[in-house]
Amino acid sequence: MQPAAVAGTDALDESLTEAVVDLVLRGMWRGRPESEHRPLVEAGLAMVKGPMVLPTERARTAAAQILRIAPGSAEEQRITAVYEAFLPVNRRIREVCTAWQCRPDGTANDHSDSVYDAEVRESLEDVHEAIQPVLRRLERELAGSGRYMTALEEALDRFDEGAVEWLASPLCDSYHTVWMRLHQELLLVLGVSRAEDEALEEELVRRSRG
Repeated sequence: MQPAAVAGTDALDESLTEAVVDLVLRGMWRGRPESEHRPLVEAGLAMVKGPMVLPTERARTAAAQILRIAPGSAEEQRITAVYEAFLPVNRRIREVCTAWQCRPDGTANDHSDSVYDAEVRESLEDVHEAIQPVLRRLERELAGSGRYMTALEEALDRFDEGAVEWLASPLCDSYHTVWMRLHQELLLVLGVSRAEDEALEEELVRRSRG
């Protein structure tokens, strides 16, 4: 996480800064607001909607300003290179999660075919191996990013223990949930929009496949 300096917003203390960044990267907190959430709600950085705590637009703006590294800097260039290595692998994890949830004919995967599920697990292992060097590079450039490898390893272990929700469920820190959090942080660090991200991923995937 980058140092807390929020241009254009009220000064945030360190604990509030960490909380708002965590909320924006997660996209939501589920469950009734806890004591650590209430200061964000009171500051207009979060809102309670049913069983969820959601970031406000002000929170997303604050997180983008907190995380954004200096445009044009050497650090930005190095992290951009890591991000471009990440995107083709990002396509592959989406394909794995889709294959886990749906059969090739479009029907829901009821997990009755152990051979098919084993093939998906092999594809997941390929993705996991591919992302490790990318994350090692990122850890050298972005403070705190080592937590993603730890969380992905934990999710994979739980999945292999038989807790199938740890691959793609949004209700826990599943492999895909952690992956999306990593992706979101890269976008905020580099100031990349979702539209730019999708276009670049398509270009890089096409290039990698010849």
